[in-house]
Formats: sequence, structure tokens, C-alpha cells
Amino acid sequence: MFRIPIIDRYIVGQVTKPLVAAMSIGLLLLLAERMVRLLDITMGKENSFGFIFEALAYLIPHYLGLALPAAMFLGLLFGFNKLSKDSEIDAFLAAGVGHHQLVRPVVILSAVLALISLAIFGWMEPYARYSYRSIIFNVKNVDVFYLAEEGVFMQAGTRTFILDKLSREDNTFQRIFLFDYRGKGGAKAITAVDGELIKVPGVARPILRLKDGHQLQIKKWPSFDKGEKVPRAFVSTFDTLDTPVGKISKKAYPVRGRTARELTIVELIKELAHPVRKNLRHSEMVGSLHKRLVNVATIFILPFLALPFAMGRRRGQRGYRFGLALIILVAFHEVIQIGVVSVKEGTYSPILAVWTPFLLLAAFSLWRFWTLSFVLSKDRLEPVIDKISDFVGYLKRKILPSREGVK
Repeated sequence: MFRIPIIDRYIVGQVTKPLVAAMSIGLLLLLAERMVRLLDITMGKENSFGFIFEALAYLIPHYLGLALPAAMFLGLLFGFNKLSKDSEIDAFLAAGVGHHQLVRPVVILSAVLALISLAIFGWMEPYARYSYRSIIFNVKNVDVFYLAEEGVFMQAGTRTFILDKLSREDNTFQRIFLFDYRGKGGAKAITAVDGELIKVPGVARPILRLKDGHQLQIKKWPSFDKGEKVPRAFVSTFDTLDTPVGKISKKAYPVRGRTARELTIVELIKELAHPVRKNLRHSEMVGSLHKRLVNVATIFILPFLALPFAMGRRRGQRGYRFGLALIILVAFHEVIQIGVVSVKEGTYSPILAVWTPFLLLAAFSLWRFWTLSFVLSKDRLEPVIDKISDFVGYLKRKILPSREGVK
């Protein structure tokens, strides 16, 4: 029976805890920011929270793909730094377990996370992205009365209305003014003391029932030409008046595949080999494909990039080492983003704009890890980090007021 060595299980456990914590916090922050935007769209709508949670569920694959590499990088930094601070790395080395053996379980872990990332970027995100955009489209293109606010002019199709004292519990309101402009077909103005919104099963538009009101109607919009007669206005009163409110868009959300980001990785490859969709540019599909592949490939080199920064000198500046490591990762991500844009614009080839920065980062990471594992000479980056730390400390002493003598 295959059993995972206890050392490998221990190393994975030390890395997994901060990895899960960082991923959870990152997802919550990203989803919270998006929730605020969704609330602006759905506030007051019936079952608005159900809509919000459905939309957020469609966003999870996108945000998970973004958070996964960063969470793994932070998990490696904090996990191995804890092992180094607690002298457990020294114990492993004394027992004959080298750095190259300690990194083996996290390389396997990175391979598992890379497969998950491939599934996310390759299949889950295109479908989830399309579902999210379609549900937002449906909400924005069906004007619904429950989005109204008290004392605020609202637009619903050809109608503009304002109301007072809105009760969302029973969909009733008091005092409404409604103006319906129909262009050359005239206009209608309605005032009512109160009213209610009635949902009709199987009908998208609700019925607006007005009570105890007045109506002014002209069947033709007046012209400012002196030769034309002024159209007559008809004024009437009513006890009850039913009218549908809102509009239903005649547009239908297009089928999936309108953009390269909505295609799975297999569909992208097939489309590049045998183009069928005329609306997609070849360079756009190439950029999207290589962006997904480089995002997955980056996960494999994260252990070799993170470990030398995590296992520096025990008394060294951990904060500055972690900061420098994160700066390198963020800068690499920005370079890749710029490279993908240039590929989509057809300016550069993906080999130059996307894979050359990846190979440079991979070479730097492997060189750093080789130096840590098999070379006895001092790490060349540690003196640079110490100088940065000394310089920052000098600036603090110069800028911040001295507290000597303060009781």
C-alpha cells in the first residue's frame, strides 16, 4: 500500500494552513468588492439576495484562478519561514534531508494546484463568465418597478415616474406622478393618490394598479409650426387604472463564444486550427490561449521562487525579503498582462511577449534554489536586502520625530 512519508505530510501541512487562509481571505475580499456593485443593480428587487449569490457563484472560478497562485506563494513563504525560525530546517539538514528533498512535496502540491488551475482557466471560467454576463444582461434589460426609490425619478421604457412612501413588503405606494412619452403618438400624464404593483404569473412585466387619480392625454405631440393646430387634450378621472410597467428588451444575449475568453481551451485550439467564428480575431485567440497556459505553468516555478526568500538568515529581515518576493511576483504578473495585450494587438509574438518573461523568472528561481541547496557561498541577495533595510531605517529616523526623553 502506498503511504506518503511523514516528512512530506508535515511539510504539506505547514504550507497548506497559510495557503488556505490566504485564499479564503483573498476570495472574500474580491467577492465583497463585487457584491457592492451588484447591490447597486439589484437593491430593492424581489429576491435580490438570491440573484446576488447566484452572480457571485459565477464569479468564484475567475477569482479563484487569480487567488490560487498568490495564496500558494504566501503559503510557501510563511510555511517554510516558520520551519526556518523554529530551527526545524536545521534539524532536517542534520538528519540528512536536504532542501531539494524538502521541496519535493510542495512540487507535487504545485502540480495538483496546476491541474486545478488548468480546469478553472480552461473550462470552468469560460462557462461561468458567460453565465455571469448573461444574468447581468437580463437584469439590466428588463426594467423592473421594484428598483424604484422614494422621491427619485425613474425610467421604465417610455415612462418616467416618481412616487412617495414606497412599501416593499406589500408592493404598495402613495402619491405617484407618471409621464408616458410616445413621440409622435402623443403623451400621457397620470397622477394618483396611491397604488400597488401586481405580479402576473407567466408575464415578465408587472401590472401597475393606480387608484383615485387623474389622467391627461394628447394623441399627437404638438408641433411648433404656426400652420398646424394644437392637438386637443383629454382629461379624465378614474377610480382604478391598470397599466403594465417596464419594458422587455427585444435583444437576446448572444450565444457563448462571442469573445475568446468565453471559449474553453479545447475550443480555442480547435478554432485556431480550423477557424469558424468570423467575429474572433486570430491574434485575440492566440493571446487568450497563451495567457491561460502561462498562468498554469507559473504555479510550477513558485516553490523554487519562494523557498530561497522564506529560508533566509534566521535573524535577517523577513519583512523585506517577503516584500521583495511579492514585488517580483507582482511585477512578473504585470509584464505578462502587458505581453498578452501586445499579442492580442498583433504587435509581438507570444514567444517574445509571454514566454520570454516566464523563462527569465524560471531561470532566476532555479538559480536561487540551486544556490540555496547545493552552493555553500553566501546568498548574494541578502546584502542587498540588508542595505535596503538600513536605508529605510535611516529614513525613518530622519523623518519621524525622535522620542528620546518622552515619558
